[in-house]
Order: sequence, then structure tokens, then C-alpha cells
Amino acid sequence: MNSVFKLLVYIIVVLSFMESGFSQTKFLTKEGKVVFEASVSSFEEIKGTNDGVSAILNTENGEIAALALIRGFRFKIALMEEHFNENYIESQKYPKATFKGKLTEFVLGELSEKPQKRTLEGLLTIRGKATSVTTTGLVKQVGNVISLKAKFKVDPADFDIEIPKIVRNKIADAIWIQVDLELKKR
Repeated sequence: MNSVFKLLVYIIVVLSFMESGFSQTKFLTKEGKVVFEASVSSFEEIKGTNDGVSAILNTENGEIAALALIRGFRFKIALMEEHFNENYIESQKYPKATFKGKLTEFVLGELSEKPQKRTLEGLLTIRGKATSVTTTGLVKQVGNVISLKAKFKVDPADFDIEIPKIVRNKIADAIWIQVDLELKKR
């Protein structure tokens, strides 16, 4: 219970810090969605979904930060979820994944209901290891909601995730990560 309490305090402090560093024009969510998939055809689907991702967007400069609790990822098969947490990500030791970056050429006044392509670049940190990510995201605004959708792939080795030989052919070499955020004006 003590580690859960520490994690909650950490999350509150991080979100407070992120909010205080941004101006009054910020959009946020605590219900963002991240899906990762490492499936290989002819084998069991390896797919985790987290619907409780927190994110904040500074609309003055396009800076964005997100936080996902590792134990928030859900799988179709409970044993796969257990292996993910205990053997691969070691969620007791590394309880969160973060992204801190920027949507380039982001101008709030230019957004519309029609999705626009913007480059999303930043650092993705998993298991205490950070790697650079650059991808194209689709951004749109409907009322007081900014939607951001992006997809990119990462290599497990970037985060020191070792895949045992016995299951190596059942797990994809590259892991696809899909992000879907509905950020509301605060």
C-alpha cells in the first residue's frame, strides 16, 4: 500500500508541476487511450489497452506531456497481462510510462473540425529508458475539445526489454503504439 500511495503522490505532483508550467490555454484529459500491439500472424494476439492516460497540451506552443500507469494496460488473456507486468515491463519497479514532446507547427487558431497533419516529436520513457519518437499525428478541434491521434513503432531493445528465445518468434520485432487523446479546455 505504501508504494501505491507514493505513486499517487508522485502523479499528483507531476500533474501539478505540468499544469503550473503551462499558461492558461491548456487542454487536458485523464481518459486518453493508448494501445500497443506486438502481434505476429499465426500466433496469439499481443495487444494491451490503457484507457486512463493523463495528458496535457499547452496550446500556446504545442508542448504535450502524457503519463500512463503500466498496470492500467489490459489484455484479453489475464496470463499475458501478468507476464507483461512481471517479466517484460517490471511494473513494480517501473510503474509508469511518460511522453514529453511537442506538436510542431501547432497554431490553435488554425485548428478546425477537419483533421490536420502535424509532426509529433519527443521522448518516450518506459522502464526508466527514454527514446526519441517522431511521427505524424492528426489534430482537430471540435468546440472545446482537441483530438490528437498518432501511431508509431518502437523497438523493445530501446527500453532494455529482453524477449526470451522461447517466445521470440511469437512477438513482433517492432511494437506499434497508437495514441488517441480527447483533450478538453480547462
